[in-house]
Amino acid sequence: MDLLGRLFAEDAPAPRVALFVDGPNVLRDEFDVDLDDLREAAAAVGQLTATRLYLDEHATPGLIQAAEARGFEVIVTSGDVDVRLAVDITRFAVEGRADVIAVASRDTDFKPALETANEYGCRTLAVAPGEFGRSDALRNAATERVTLEENEDDGPTLVGYDS
Repeated sequence: MDLLGRLFAEDAPAPRVALFVDGPNVLRDEFDVDLDDLREAAAAVGQLTATRLYLDEHATPGLIQAAEARGFEVIVTSGDVDVRLAVDITRFAVEGRADVIAVASRDTDFKPALETANEYGCRTLAVAPGEFGRSDALRNAATERVTLEENEDDGPTLVGYDS
């Protein structure tokens, strides 16, 4: 049975979802994003099998600890996270490690990675950190899209980058 047949069969297991979060572009004061909201958005389309948060060397230790406590695999890179994140998205698609590739970002640099995942039969999900942070290029490249609502509560948020 092909991938589409498996996804739509009644007794088929939930699609395997790999969530990739572009920390420097998503975890910013102006978006007020909570990592739990990102997980929930991705989990709405299937079973999370990978949750990766990509950070650069400017991330605070508190952010790294909070992300790990929420079940994220934290990947810290020296410099820009874009190349590592795009390579990992592509590897997951090519190696068949996920049925759905979800990327939380506002960066159009991930458009080619989503297009590659689509070519390898993955569904793709673009998660925008709010209306202001939405990338039309990512939304158009993805097979599905979601925009997070702004946090209404006054609780703590996970902004972990120095101003």
